[in-house]
Amino acid sequence: MAKITKIAAFFILGIMFILMFFSAWNESATFDEVAHIPAGYSYLTQQDYRINPEHPPLVKDISAVPLLFLNLNFKTDTPVWTELINGRQWDMGKIFLYESDNDPDKIIRFSRFPIMILAIIFGWLIFKWASKYYGNKVGLLTLFFYAMSPTIIAHSRYVTTDIGAAFGIFLALTSFINFLCNQNKKNLILAGIAFGICQLIKFSAIILIPTYFVLAILWVILENYSESKKIIRESFKIIGKLIILGVISILVVWPNYQFHVWNYPVERQISDIRHILSSDKAKVYGDIAAKISELPLMQGLGEYVFGVFMVIRRAATGNSAYFMGEVSASAWPSYFPVLYATKENIGFHILTLIAIIFSIKNIIDSEEKKLKAVAEWMKDNFAITASIVFISIYLLQAITGNLNIGIRHILPALPFIYFLVARQIIRWIRNTDIEQPRNVSEWISYIYHKFIKSLERYVILITTILLIFLTTIFAFPYYLSYYNIFGGNTENGYKIATDSNYDWGQDLKRLKDWVQKNKIEKIKLDYFGGGRPEYYLGEKFEPWWSSKDTPPENSWLAVSINQLQGAQAKQIKGFYIKPEDTYSWLKNKEPVARAGTSIFIYKF
Repeated sequence: MAKITKIAAFFILGIMFILMFFSAWNESATFDEVAHIPAGYSYLTQQDYRINPEHPPLVKDISAVPLLFLNLNFKTDTPVWTELINGRQWDMGKIFLYESDNDPDKIIRFSRFPIMILAIIFGWLIFKWASKYYGNKVGLLTLFFYAMSPTIIAHSRYVTTDIGAAFGIFLALTSFINFLCNQNKKNLILAGIAFGICQLIKFSAIILIPTYFVLAILWVILENYSESKKIIRESFKIIGKLIILGVISILVVWPNYQFHVWNYPVERQISDIRHILSSDKAKVYGDIAAKISELPLMQGLGEYVFGVFMVIRRAATGNSAYFMGEVSASAWPSYFPVLYATKENIGFHILTLIAIIFSIKNIIDSEEKKLKAVAEWMKDNFAITASIVFISIYLLQAITGNLNIGIRHILPALPFIYFLVARQIIRWIRNTDIEQPRNVSEWISYIYHKFIKSLERYVILITTILLIFLTTIFAFPYYLSYYNIFGGNTENGYKIATDSNYDWGQDLKRLKDWVQKNKIEKIKLDYFGGGRPEYYLGEKFEPWWSSKDTPPENSWLAVSINQLQGAQAKQIKGFYIKPEDTYSWLKNKEPVARAGTSIFIYKF
């Protein structure tokens, strides 16, 4: 049985890889990839961290490994590399991809491949972890939810840190759970290494610090709930172990960053730090990072601290975004709940509802409601307890935070949600309250409830699984712009939110194909993304920067929906767009076609 389950897991992961690989094949560079791809290549070939310091290096390093075999040109003699600070990462990306006699499509495809492999490894780890605690069926169903999520597939194909962040946090958190349940030196070291690796992937790993503290104290309480003095004593011990874990993680992060700044002149590094963190509110952060970098052998650690401060500053200042008819630089509390409801598969929502109702019923019907029984259950099911704690902390900070630029930012919570739902659904399928029969009538009742009545539940589960599978297959290849029926489907999901939820620049090559197919001689374009219109459209491309004037008669105009929605939305919370920049003359005009899903094409 175990062998069959593993074969099924490989089969699911195989389907996931096929969907990722072929759906990304004809997609142009997304907005963030233009920064991340050259950054990773520069880290490995130059050992210089001046590009994209606001993100840790590991995922970018991994994506750049295949590029080392392509004999690429990387220009370090341009003012962009030697002089520019703000915006350097974007300009270097354009130079590396489109202005250095390199093949941008080959670079993009080779860079994305390791990210897809990482997503497959991640899926396998999810399967093994869930199976370890609650059996292969729970593991397999958890994996299915993960592998067939349009959101997971969408962000497992690009050179960004999002799926890497989910992978790193999962690795770190599950290692920490294992340490708490089996507190020995080996597990402490492994948990420290995992936390260090996580910090090398995404600075959002900082959220694990309060999570670790809460889980550690909770574990001590569950272990010693009847002895208050012992709880205090053991709490100090576990805090000491957390400090050791933190030191181990620093010993992982520090030498890695030191490698990445080996050829980065410290004087230039400090100048960059002070320039980027030069505002009144951020200056103190810049001073701290600069002083650390000045110390012998501490340049790498200073760069890491600088990156953390950059993310803190960005989270505080927010980011302009479009959401449900409004555009703002501040966040909406409903942003992530709405996106989760509209971008996750309807079939999964159905199973989630069943799991919640089943859980509530079990709690109401349970005869063991005393504190001791609850504590014992939480301890015996600590993987579930820890998952609930992490999901609560992570989603709370996401909802109350000030950065609304995509559902991708809550990817780390999704595998644990899939795990909780899968576990309850398998219990629901198996559940029966009939006691061991003693006579003929009880035997008849037992057979009915055990085998016949459960058949209804199997039918519901199989039907819903089929719905999830078919929905994901039919969403091909437009996974980034996928919305379920609650969000208006893929065709109209842009009305909910754009940016990395719908339009990240992925359809530029599809616009090129449409222009060639329809033999368009010239087309004006207002494009959002990481592609280079001049490269793909050549002389057919005409830049369009004016939204106040209607294009000339008999002309073609293509507009990225991210640009259009942002221009036409209601402006709130200090955000202002001039009336002449709102594309008012397009409000009642229907596009004649779309390139992919995100670029609207108009004929005048």
